[in-house]
Amino acid sequence: MKRLFYIDYPQEHFEGQAHRYRCAHCKQETTKINGRLEGHLASCEYRIRLEQAGFECNQPSPLPHEDMADEVD
Repeated sequence: MKRLFYIDYPQEHFEGQAHRYRCAHCKQETTKINGRLEGHLASCEYRIRLEQAGFECNQPSPLPHEDMADEVD
């Protein structure tokens, strides 16, 4: 099974940061997770639980390099 987004994981605030959150299990920042199961660490309790329940990671999409963002193909 696949979901479009995986956003039901427990989150916690970064200390002293009003708008920054991270996974309560693997401590990855939510902007790095970006709603993807593979955004969590392989050892993350949330990811392991969903993978055991039959959910699959989406194919990793290549992230554009910031240093090449303005170049033309």
